[in-house]
Amino acid sequence: MHASIPVQPRFSSAAFLSLGFRPLYIAGAAWALISVAIWIFMPHLLRGQLGGVWWHAHEMLWGFVATIAVGFLTTASATWTGINPIRGRALGMLTLCWLVARLAFLVPGQPAFIVAMVCDTLFYLAAAVALWRVIFKARNKRNYILPVMMLALGLSDFLYLLAVSQGRVVLLTGFMQIGILCMVFIALLIARRVIPFFATRAIADLEMPAHERSGLLQLVACGVAILGVVVQVDYLLAAGAATAGATALYQLVQWKPLRVVRVPLLWVLYLAWFFMGAGLLLAACYFLGWRPTFLARQAVYVHVIAMGGFSIMIIGMITRTALGHTGRALKADRLMVCSYLLIFIATLVRLAALMLPALSMPMLHLAALAWIIAFALYLYRFVPFLVSPRPQQGNMPPMAIRPDQKKS
Repeated sequence: MHASIPVQPRFSSAAFLSLGFRPLYIAGAAWALISVAIWIFMPHLLRGQLGGVWWHAHEMLWGFVATIAVGFLTTASATWTGINPIRGRALGMLTLCWLVARLAFLVPGQPAFIVAMVCDTLFYLAAAVALWRVIFKARNKRNYILPVMMLALGLSDFLYLLAVSQGRVVLLTGFMQIGILCMVFIALLIARRVIPFFATRAIADLEMPAHERSGLLQLVACGVAILGVVVQVDYLLAAGAATAGATALYQLVQWKPLRVVRVPLLWVLYLAWFFMGAGLLLAACYFLGWRPTFLARQAVYVHVIAMGGFSIMIIGMITRTALGHTGRALKADRLMVCSYLLIFIATLVRLAALMLPALSMPMLHLAALAWIIAFALYLYRFVPFLVSPRPQQGNMPPMAIRPDQKKS
């Protein structure tokens, strides 16, 4: 018998626009690469009304991290409910809306900024409506909060951009904090479910608690932290962040991290969970007024959460779920492991740049290069899969995200 020849991936617009993760993982990963390259190596391109560090902060949170969250949630909700929230032309228009916003923010003048602001707001509003439609139609009660949080994430984006348009710079930090905490809420809700689910499926004899009660406490604490920002009470913010962060580290220990050290698709998520918990604890210290030299700047805890927590989790999730949903074996290859390590290195070097001002520029360049290469590797490895149909073969891997199949 002749050995079978593997079918080469081929572009299919129907496949590309069949689920949210396909265009939005590509868009988010590409923008992570491009936006950091602009920020570090080509800052002269930042000529729009949203410029400087405020552009960088906005594009990292709402242009990259939250975009990947939309791609993940519109895909996961299809698995949880059996109803695809957005596909075809609607998904194409959603992606185009996102793209127009990214480009328009770079164009000088208020008209371009208004176009970008409208498109960005519509992107998150449409995502929230799409999630609401399928989650409520399927009566998927444990996820009712997700469309609300997506709407809150979009609202914080709108208010941030509105403050920029009005020149009210003093308000930007608060809206950024709300946006980060909304994203933390979503990440804690989803990752606390899927990490133990993925682990028990990958390691046959591994048993671990789901932490439903501690997960609920965590989300309430995160809500308290958001309330602390809104009412401008730092101690309330600190209490919520400390509770959520300490709970995350407690859960991590319960998840038996030593059992997953040889499984890259798992340890990368465990590593992200550690950074998330540690970052929240550092935020609590900062807002309680305990600010040693290494924590003198808010950028420290922000980067621990955003790079160590969000970005490491993202590189782990967009590889694992892309493999599962495109019908590939759930196993990390060398390129994927390299991308995990490079994001980890970028995180450590970026934090070192904040703590060692004399070496900040070379470290910034090194962190940016590691980051750019990591996402370039992801795009090189996964774009052919994301734009082509699932391979037609006998033993297809299971769908990537199914923790909600147990409960409605």
